[in-house]
Amino acid sequence: MITAEMVKNLREKTGAGMMDCKKALSETNGDMAAAEDYLREKGIAKASKKESRIAAEGLANIFVDGKKAVILEVNSETDFVSKNEEFKNMIDSIGNALLKSDAKTLEEALEVPCEDGTVKDLIIAKTAKIGEKLSLRRFEIVSLNEGECFGSYLHMGGKIASLVVLKGADENVAKDVAMQQAAMRPEYVFPADVPEEVLEKEKQIQKELAMNEGKPADIAEKMVAGRIQKFYKEICLTEQAFIKDGNISVSNYVKNHGGEIIHAIRYEVGEGMEKRSDDFAEEVMKQVKG
Repeated sequence: MITAEMVKNLREKTGAGMMDCKKALSETNGDMAAAEDYLREKGIAKASKKESRIAAEGLANIFVDGKKAVILEVNSETDFVSKNEEFKNMIDSIGNALLKSDAKTLEEALEVPCEDGTVKDLIIAKTAKIGEKLSLRRFEIVSLNEGECFGSYLHMGGKIASLVVLKGADENVAKDVAMQQAAMRPEYVFPADVPEEVLEKEKQIQKELAMNEGKPADIAEKMVAGRIQKFYKEICLTEQAFIKDGNISVSNYVKNHGGEIIHAIRYEVGEGMEKRSDDFAEEVMKQVKG
């Protein structure tokens, strides 16, 4: 008899999915060592060995169902794999599974039911089949309150995903803001989001610049306030000049349509991650020689 404990132990040893472990134990009459060999022969156990490899390519996507949306980023090792239909279908499965859940952390997301097992099982199975390390890097589930709407935009086929929530305005305005966020790469949504240490560092830089221009310290201090407003216009979504009308800010554009920005999320695939130093051709040659 194949027990849940046996499946759990085999899964921990090999990194293979729950259903794969169960099948391996059934095929080998519960022999743990033989089941490990079975998974290795099928290439499934290899998936766990790819965990230390760098996966900074991939795709971001957005899934919306009524008043609920999910934005996520799933990584692969090469851009070549991110264009693979099987990889894209896996992202669809993960996105739709998360859309039905209330997961808040990556740990919770990986345990969400998905196809024949969990999100984690699906990723492990596809890692084994596709032959690259695949991973769910981040996600956020967003729900609308009364009078709110979503605006979403995918750029470069999913290399950048932008999701915004507006109150009082319509979806066309929300999509404009999502496009702005995707194109202009604001680091923060509101000025209040800028960390105090970032703000203080910028104030110090601007004061020194003014003094280097020959301004007295007290005058330089007064100039900082104006320059900080310019700083906000560069890094905050609400303060940026609206791309379709540079005479108004994004915030004013939304206000002119009876709305306000409530929330905004922007994912750019691989941002802040270490990139692979080798190229795809070199990777292919390694596999041929190996």
